[in-house]
Amino acid sequence: MGTYRVLTPAAARLAGGLYSDSEFDLSAIDSLRPRVAELGRSCTDPAWRHGGVILMLWSALAGFMQRHGLDITVGCASVSMHDGGHVAASLWRQLSQQHAAPDALWVKPRLPLPLAGLRNDLEVLPPALIKGYLKCGGKVLGPPAWDPGFGTADLPMMMNLADLPSAYRRRFLVS
Repeated sequence: MGTYRVLTPAAARLAGGLYSDSEFDLSAIDSLRPRVAELGRSCTDPAWRHGGVILMLWSALAGFMQRHGLDITVGCASVSMHDGGHVAASLWRQLSQQHAAPDALWVKPRLPLPLAGLRNDLEVLPPALIKGYLKCGGKVLGPPAWDPGFGTADLPMMMNLADLPSAYRRRFLVS
């Protein structure tokens, strides 16, 4: 039905870093790394992309994090570049106004999406993954990277379990 790849700090060391390290300079969050699990490769069958399956995934993830003493997730949330990047630029503009992390936590894309040449005034809805992050108190950590190999713009996202709204805290966290 659905899966996530979760990379713990120990696994990241063995792998030579986080996947997000290849897309972004993450030095702004270096001090948080011992507390960070990287989420990636989210995959849910389209027939099961509704609240119940997603809630089960996030609940299992929160339990895993608690058992391993982790309280922060990071990851790259991809947006298709099928339109040349205008949707991604517009989404970045919207998210940066309402869901930006504090400046001290901003990371830098290694290959920035060329925002200056793109429209950013389109009204767009966040993809389901980003919407899930935002509902759980997630923040965007800076402007998108461009991944020409996958044809995507990747937004750096962070979620701290301490920022979970109370309704999700009751569902996900063991007291």
